[in-house]
Amino acid sequence: MAIQIAKRFGASQVIAVGRDATRLTTLRDLGADQAVTFDDVAVAADVDVVLDFVWGAPAADAMLPLLKARADRGAPLTWIQIGSIAGATAPIPSAALRAARLRIVGSGIGSVSPADFIAEFPELAAAVTDGTLDVQARPVPLADIARSWDEETGERLVFVP
Repeated sequence: MAIQIAKRFGASQVIAVGRDATRLTTLRDLGADQAVTFDDVAVAADVDVVLDFVWGAPAADAMLPLLKARADRGAPLTWIQIGSIAGATAPIPSAALRAARLRIVGSGIGSVSPADFIAEFPELAAAVTDGTLDVQARPVPLADIARSWDEETGERLVFVP
């Protein structure tokens, strides 16, 4: 959904970067202009924003090569840490903070004001309701949470009352 939302809110180009090359191919169907593995992260060097759902060592390992490959290191890059699938901590090399104009911020409860959430919510809700956003999640009754919690389906599950 991040790809679709980025496009909806004005991103001119979205480059999806991940570890699973097979899964990356599906992201082009959702609007990614390019989909590359961490080995090819320099392709994304001149982006303005990184939405990082992985964090951990892969993020730390990708950060410095990406920053060094930027055509204009003075152009700001905002790295938004969202998830931590690969680890709760990332050993960011100090050189990354000196190599370019990098700003690392978080996204989660507390990092965005309730007023900002509320301002964006109507448009997002409308896009989900009218089918503009392709929500790839499977609803699961809350009563089935114990059975579903450890399923390894690769799907996003949404528990509903």
